[in-house]
Amino acid sequence: MVDARTPKKSFRQAFTPFVELIKEYPSFRRLWIAQAISNFGDWFGLLALYALVQRYSDSEFLLGLVIIVKMLSLALFSPIAGYLTDRFNRRILMIICDGGRALSLLLMLLVQQESLLWLAYALTGFQMMLSAIFEPAKTASIPNVAPPERLVDANIISTATWSIIFTSGMAIGGFATEWIGVEGVFILDAFTYLVSAWFIYRAVIPQEVRCSNYVKGQKKPSFWEDIRQNIGTDIVLGIRYLRDNHQILRPAVAKGTSTIFLGGLVYMLVLVSDSILQMGSIGLGLLYAARGIGTGIGPIIARQYYTDERQWVVVMGASIALSGAMYLVVGLTQVWWMMFVFVLLAHAASGANWVTSTVLLQKRSEDNFRGRVFSTEWLLFTLGNSLSVVVASVLLEWQIVALQTLISLYAVGLMAAGLLWLATVANWERNWVQKGLT
Repeated sequence: MVDARTPKKSFRQAFTPFVELIKEYPSFRRLWIAQAISNFGDWFGLLALYALVQRYSDSEFLLGLVIIVKMLSLALFSPIAGYLTDRFNRRILMIICDGGRALSLLLMLLVQQESLLWLAYALTGFQMMLSAIFEPAKTASIPNVAPPERLVDANIISTATWSIIFTSGMAIGGFATEWIGVEGVFILDAFTYLVSAWFIYRAVIPQEVRCSNYVKGQKKPSFWEDIRQNIGTDIVLGIRYLRDNHQILRPAVAKGTSTIFLGGLVYMLVLVSDSILQMGSIGLGLLYAARGIGTGIGPIIARQYYTDERQWVVVMGASIALSGAMYLVVGLTQVWWMMFVFVLLAHAASGANWVTSTVLLQKRSEDNFRGRVFSTEWLLFTLGNSLSVVVASVLLEWQIVALQTLISLYAVGLMAAGLLWLATVANWERNWVQKGLT
C-alpha cells in the first residue's frame, strides 16, 4: 500500500512513467502500436458484419449466432493456440495472424447473396481462431520487450488502449458502415491488420526455448512433424504446469471467475438501453462508453494505491465483489446517468482485476510456458462469458425473470464470487506468501 503521507502526483507526473516506457523501449512501442491498430480492426468491422447478416436475413438468431461463433471459436482453439505460441516464434505467429485476418476480411466481399451467408460465419470463426493465437502471443511477449519492474505500466498502457479503442472503434465503424458501406469497411479493416503486421515485423521480440524440465531434448523436426508429434503432449504439459504451480493457477482463474456473471451483465446492457432507458443506440453508446472508460481508469487507480504485489490476489477478489455491488445499483435504477456512473465504477474494478492478474501471470510464468498459461486463461474467460450470456438470454427469452431482476441476481452472484474468492483463494495466497515462497 502507498503511504498516506506520500505527496499526490500531478496529472502530468502520473502519466510520465507511461510516456517514458513508450519512448525508451522501441520494441514495446511497436508491439503496443500493433495492438492498438489490431484492436481497432476487431471493433471497427463488427457492426459491418452485423449489417451484412441483416442485409440477407432478419433473423435475430442469426444475428446472435455471430457472437456465439466468435466466442466458441476463441474457446475451442485456445488450447492449440497456447501450444503454438510456446513452440514457435511469437513474432512470426502474430504477423501470420494479422495477414490471415486481413485475408478473411477481404474474402467477406464474396458474400453477395443469402446462400453464401454461411461463408461469413466460417470466415468469422477463422478470424477468431487467429485472434486466439494473436492475443496470448502478444500478452506473453510483453515481458520480453519491457523490463520486469515496468510490467505494471506496460499492461496499464495495453488495457487503457483497449478501453479507448473499444469506446471509439465501434462508433467509428458504425459511421463508416453508413458512409462507405459494408464492403468499404471490410477493405479498410483488412488494411488495419496489415499495418499491425508491419509494426510487429519491425519489433525485436526475444523468446526463450521451452522448459527442458518438461520436454526432453530431441532433433528439431519439421513444422508439421512437430505439430503432429508434440501438440497433444505440450497441451497436457501446459495443464500440468498450471496444476503444479498454484501461485500461477490462482491469477489464471481470476478473469474467468468474474466473467461467469460479468459477461451476462455486459450483454444485458444492450437490452437495458432499449427496454428500460428507451434511448436506443444512444443509450447503448453511453453505457458501453462507461464500460470502456472504467476499464481504462481502474488499473491506473490500482497502480497508485496497491503497489505491493503480495496483496494483488486480495485486490482481485475485492474488485470482483465491488464490480458486483456497482451492478446491483444498475439493476435497481432507471436513471441513465446513474447507470452510466455505476457501470463505469463496475468496470474500473474489473479493469483492476484484469491488470493485476495479467501482471502476476507474466511475472510468475516461465517464458516457455507463458503462451499456454495465457491461452488457458483466455479459454476460461471465453467459456465463462459464453455460459453467462447463454443462461441470461434463455432466462429472458422464456420470460422466466424480468430484465432488471436478472441484472440484480447476476450482480449478487458476482458479489458472492468475489467474497468466496476472498475467503478461499486469497487465503491460499496469504499462506503461500507467509511460507516465504515469493
